[in-house]
Amino acid sequence: MRGAVFDDLIARLGPGFDCVAPDLPGHGAAVGQPATLEACADVVADHLAHWRGRKPVIVGWSMGAAVAWRYIARHGTGGLAGLVTVDMSPRITPAADWPHGLIGQSAESIATTTRRFAEDWEDATHGIAATMFATSAGAPGFSREDARAVILSQDADKMRAFWDDLVAADARGIVPRIDLPYLVCSGAQSRVYPATASDWIAGTAPGGRRHVFAQSGHSPHLEEPEACASMLKDFVAGLPA
Repeated sequence: MRGAVFDDLIARLGPGFDCVAPDLPGHGAAVGQPATLEACADVVADHLAHWRGRKPVIVGWSMGAAVAWRYIARHGTGGLAGLVTVDMSPRITPAADWPHGLIGQSAESIATTTRRFAEDWEDATHGIAATMFATSAGAPGFSREDARAVILSQDADKMRAFWDDLVAADARGIVPRIDLPYLVCSGAQSRVYPATASDWIAGTAPGGRRHVFAQSGHSPHLEEPEACASMLKDFVAGLPA
């Protein structure tokens, strides 16, 4: 996706919020930058450097959550007021001792997906777009085909590189270090990650607590934008002064 998928949510938050939703490296206008989680964490650090003493809240959806965790691994939590992550697992590959990865997947099936991405990216984008939402139709004002069009507008090699980076990532050791107010969100109808992934994060992070969007799948900010905006307003209002 691109930063513009948050435009509607930002508008709903209103003028009391100073929001930045950049295209991450390898995406959209930042396609020329390295397609790695490290490069994305650098972008977060650069934006935070311009806040001049103010502490923002990071909202990380899906891969954006992995970016937030990578930033915290490198820089800690001292520059943040709070964290919100949406429908992500700290390790996407399931294992015998880790049932909280991608729904219905295994190391073997993820390897098959990797080969499919390499051999026929265009066809694979149908499935990516369809599973973004509670139903294959998509979200109000942002259909499955709208989502697929955004995916297809990206550089396929960059997207494959990010997939490889995500498959290799393991943030389970970072979560216990997130010692700030942390809202862990998911959609009750997600077809990407099980609710247990968010349960594990909220139970492991010292300041973690859960929020579930009943009518959403993987993309609550698109599927329930008003509820998502209300949740963020309440979370920020409850942060320590």
